[in-house]
Amino acid sequence: MTDAAPLPARHVTDGGTRVYTLPVRAFPNFRANTYLLVRGDPHAPSYAALVDTGGSGPDNLGDLQAGFAAVRAGHGEAVSLDTLTRIVITHPHPDHLGGLSALREHKDAPVAAFHSAVPFIEQPGAIRAAWLTLPDAQAAWLGLPPGGELDGRIRRRGSNLTVPHGTPVATPLHDGDVLDDLLHVIHTPGHEGNQICLRVDEVLLSADHLLPLNSPPLMPARFLRGSGVAAYLDSLDRVERLDGVILALGGHDGPMPDPHARIHALRARTHEKLDGLLAACTHPMTIHDLLLALHPRLRSIQAVLLLDQTAALTEYLAGTGALSETAREDGAGLFTRA
Repeated sequence: MTDAAPLPARHVTDGGTRVYTLPVRAFPNFRANTYLLVRGDPHAPSYAALVDTGGSGPDNLGDLQAGFAAVRAGHGEAVSLDTLTRIVITHPHPDHLGGLSALREHKDAPVAAFHSAVPFIEQPGAIRAAWLTLPDAQAAWLGLPPGGELDGRIRRRGSNLTVPHGTPVATPLHDGDVLDDLLHVIHTPGHEGNQICLRVDEVLLSADHLLPLNSPPLMPARFLRGSGVAAYLDSLDRVERLDGVILALGGHDGPMPDPHARIHALRARTHEKLDGLLAACTHPMTIHDLLLALHPRLRSIQAVLLLDQTAALTEYLAGTGALSETAREDGAGLFTRA
């Protein structure tokens, strides 16, 4: 993006809140959505909140600045990074949280996030301590060949930082809170245990819980509390029960004008994946075996995400009794159809 960025998509809610979609290059070749919420007189807004900050990529801050400039020029809103009154983080993943450090150099607006996400924002190194199964034990349980590329990547990832520098969180959020008399907080674990969706009148800012083109990446709950297929399906049910939501805006890609249809499609796709894994488990297999059976043309760039997904699906099927698990001598889990 440049200062001549396209006019940001705009939705005015039934209550008069202006919601602007500001796409950013969170990382090179990877885009995410941030959202600017504005209330009051456009020439002197009484409230301007940024939901998510993108990533720590080199173009992210410039894209945010260009997005604000386009809102000023195209819609007459007197807003800038310097006039923000609130920053909200939907979940502590690097493409949603990573831009916070750079943003704080321009504005110290109070940050809000789900209460259990606070340690990851204030102390970025806390992610390693949060793993319920440490990376070396993860690699063993997954049945990864020792010394291979995947083995090394799994063992290293616990030390990755979600944001370059810690930032204080002024407002820890809980499920059911109403932030700033505007944003209704809905805890939606599954993709990430600390993730929240935010409802503004008839609009749902759905973070990575509802995405228009893909299912969100999942990892097993044994790796990180609140993750996994069971939590994800429960959260889909919870969001589906919301009355009056007619538009969902996700953390990536375009709008979802029929949220209920998208929830139905995501649920159905999850069950298709579960059925596919169950069919692939033709004899006692490790999760690594199942990964290769399901994805014989596995590309390196997809490997970790698909490995996590395979583990999450396997964990769910074992939890329902569709698969039985035994332990191999080296600590690998062996799964067999029950």
